[in-house]
Amino acid sequence: MFRNTKSRLTPTLASLLALGALGACSTATPYQPVTSQSPRATGYDSQRLAEGVYRVSFAGNSLTSRQTVENYLLYRAAEVTLENGYEGFVLVERDTEREVTTRVDRFGPGRFGGWGPSWGYYRRGIGWSYWDPYYGDPFWHDNIDVTTVDSYEAFAEIAMYRGARPANARAFNAREVLESLGPTIQRP
Repeated sequence: MFRNTKSRLTPTLASLLALGALGACSTATPYQPVTSQSPRATGYDSQRLAEGVYRVSFAGNSLTSRQTVENYLLYRAAEVTLENGYEGFVLVERDTEREVTTRVDRFGPGRFGGWGPSWGYYRRGIGWSYWDPYYGDPFWHDNIDVTTVDSYEAFAEIAMYRGARPANARAFNAREVLESLGPTIQRP
């Protein structure tokens, strides 16, 4: 009457865990510190250059928009400013770099065989032909997928101030930045 449900639940559970892990990888970079030293690490970083002068940065993954990366940079600059007892900051220098990665995927069996169906088919006026995705047979001409992915990293050098806001278009009140950008910040 009762069957062994353990054998049926194991593949289902494994599938759900795999989907959960895949879903975790397919989100924009949250607002968090850089956690690794890899060449393409994501998150924010800050470095003290002199009294009241810092370099801040934020790097996003391929799903993080340029606007989000630049907003997170400003948010980090405001946090660093308040953490050091200042009221505002001036963007001395600012830059956003765009990294373009192009990936080419070829469908079908690899150079030394591998997976892949193969069959013959009849062409009117030509006779029998054989399908071969690796060598670009016209029957299967769409066997290459080219994907271009953009990712952004923003950098700024900030000089912090106390008291009255300088008459500079690049001067920001740190508390105002935190208040206006705070609702848009996605934390891990």
